[in-house]
Amino acid sequence: METHHIRLTSSEVGGLWANYIADSMFVCVYKYYLEKVEDEEIKKVLEHALDLSQQHVQVVTKIFKEEGHAIPLGFTENDVHVDAPRLFSDEFFLIFTKQMTKGALVTYGAALPHVFRNDIREHFMSCISSTMELFNEATDVLLSKGLEVRSPYIPYLREADMVEKQHFLAGWWGKQRPITALEITHLYSNIQTNHMGTATITGFGQVAKNSDVRDYFKRGKEISKNQIQVIINYLHENDLPAPVTWDAEVYDSTESPFSDKLMLFMISMMTAAGMGNYGTALSASPRRDIAADYVRFQGEIGLYAEDGLNLQIKHAWLERPPHAADRDQLMK
Repeated sequence: METHHIRLTSSEVGGLWANYIADSMFVCVYKYYLEKVEDEEIKKVLEHALDLSQQHVQVVTKIFKEEGHAIPLGFTENDVHVDAPRLFSDEFFLIFTKQMTKGALVTYGAALPHVFRNDIREHFMSCISSTMELFNEATDVLLSKGLEVRSPYIPYLREADMVEKQHFLAGWWGKQRPITALEITHLYSNIQTNHMGTATITGFGQVAKNSDVRDYFKRGKEISKNQIQVIINYLHENDLPAPVTWDAEVYDSTESPFSDKLMLFMISMMTAAGMGNYGTALSASPRRDIAADYVRFQGEIGLYAEDGLNLQIKHAWLERPPHAADRDQLMK
């Protein structure tokens, strides 16, 4: 009996396309990392990460070929130079992997509700489950090596209580209430992601070939450092510690392991993830002063992200995503 072929929807095409672009980049990144890593435990985590990225690229390629959809250009062996000197430490490789799994889980979780065909649902569910495994593996190794950064401890509640005054929402003036556990969670997490961004962009700024790309990375580092300091102040005002930086995990090499195209894309991807993180934190932060800072941060990195896209367009590095038909053009 003939079965009806169900076409991919726009959300399915968009999700698969983005999946291919990102994982083709990670294939390049992890091939370089694996050429440099020395720690055997960390090496196993990186091998797992490379295997997952390669699997995802293969699955999307197969689906697109079957559908007659163009395979994205993405990133190739021309975007990585595995023989370049070491730019980051083994510890950075591991911390980077943990941070990337956190972002991937958000991305896959956001894609899954908008896909309908059974094979596409299975693909994204597999992406989630395999990324969770990698997340756990990276976390276990970080903990075993004393590298994992735990969020601060706070006293347990002795009894349930209700908020009685509107001061709970206040900000800016006078004595403020202590920050809540969820506010601490997001403040701490956003410091960690900014530290990762700062370390990454420091390394990339040392090796980028184009002067405008180097200048863009320098600007991004300053934005990140300034935002980190604002967030740290909230923790210190509540007598809570802040996580350490990872800048020491960046080596002094000036020879690039990656193309400027790849590095600019990665920073753009991390910037987009940062905007999403601030949006999530905003929704969980009732204090007006904290919420206002998150809104300001989003505006700052939103402008930065736009300038990054303009740089990609300038250098012909921005691949056009799947899009709706231009009916006006077709009718000319």
